[in-house]
Amino acid sequence: MPKPPLAQHNKIFIGLAVGIVLGLVANALFSDYPELDWLLRNVISPLGQVFLRIIFMAVIPLIFSALALGVAELGDIRQLGRIGGKTLAFTLVLTSISVLIGMTLVNVVKPGEGLTDSQRQALMSTISTSGAQATVQKAAEAKSVVQTLLEIIPKNPLADAVGAFDENYRGGGILAIMFFSLFVGLALTLARSERTEVFEKWLQGLYDVVMKIISMAMKLAPYGVACLVFTVTARLGLDMVAMLGKFVLVVMGGLLIHLLIVYSAVLKYAVGVSPWKFFKRLEEVIITAFSTSSSNVTLPTALRVTEEKLHVPGRISRFVLTLGSTANQNGTALYEGVTVLFLAQFFGANLSFAQQATVVLAAVLAGIGTAGVPGGSLPVIVLVLQSVGVPGESIAVIFGVDRILDMSRTVLNVTGDITAAMWVAKSEGCELKLE
Repeated sequence: MPKPPLAQHNKIFIGLAVGIVLGLVANALFSDYPELDWLLRNVISPLGQVFLRIIFMAVIPLIFSALALGVAELGDIRQLGRIGGKTLAFTLVLTSISVLIGMTLVNVVKPGEGLTDSQRQALMSTISTSGAQATVQKAAEAKSVVQTLLEIIPKNPLADAVGAFDENYRGGGILAIMFFSLFVGLALTLARSERTEVFEKWLQGLYDVVMKIISMAMKLAPYGVACLVFTVTARLGLDMVAMLGKFVLVVMGGLLIHLLIVYSAVLKYAVGVSPWKFFKRLEEVIITAFSTSSSNVTLPTALRVTEEKLHVPGRISRFVLTLGSTANQNGTALYEGVTVLFLAQFFGANLSFAQQATVVLAAVLAGIGTAGVPGGSLPVIVLVLQSVGVPGESIAVIFGVDRILDMSRTVLNVTGDITAAMWVAKSEGCELKLE
């Protein structure tokens, strides 16, 4: 009897493991060889980027069609306001809890203290070549709060769609596209007619086509993941991880506490489902989120799993998950708060209670507005650093471990989106049984 084909998420996990092992071997044996750097730059990394680019090219039409359909399918403006309000309230409460967990851990463990002067100099000597200057420059060009809020309302949604993933684009980007999509869905709800039914069917067709494109791209996932992870581990190795081990452990500890304790409590007591069964059904989503470091890239998988395995109605999952891919970034908020306090400790800066409260508020707000793409939080961290008197260039200290932590916090972000969808569905009277 022939063996059943290997499940897709198992293939992705194998790719992840192969990438890690080969990357560590390459770092240990060939880190001083210029040929390794050439291979990473010109072969391995581009191969991994092929997979990511195919996914990214589908993100904009997916967000537009899924969010517009999600709003339109609600059918009732009062229901839209109710579900939107519940999603926002859930996001603010859970994001605040995540930041407070991270801030408590970093104040107790104090991961930035105890480094020698030579270690500090060795780390800071990488600033000129690590890309920190570019990040600082982007942060220095940041707009005022008022301007940022205004640009969420797009003058030209096509321009925001074009520039959404351009690191130099200064417009509203993904949030502006989401705002436009919400209004399209809202107008579709208010202007029901035979002609708008045609447009709604077109949106559904677009959604189906985009999901098929992503399904095709996911066949490349095991190979893309192996290349992406190999690139990270071959460059990172174990030395930098050991030097910044306490920082990594604090971030990971905070993420695990929020994931396994806070989310489990919400699922068990507020949703009424088994956390174990919930996490078991999320295996594919968690692996995809970890390997790609992007809530936006993971969105198609999250939508499919939430509807097929968790039985959340599409009208709720499309709205909550699409909005959450950018607006519900619990892991990112926790990471930003921990990173700012860690770097302040690193420089010997003792932040007052008021300054730490500023960091908490900034991290909560940033967690709602940070782009769901790899490295999207770095410019925000620079801004918060500068606001409490820590040099923005110090962001270079955590560049070496940012990728692996980015992968980890994306798991929390995506799991939080799905937990929010479960809670909203339960509050709307949906029957959620994970048998």
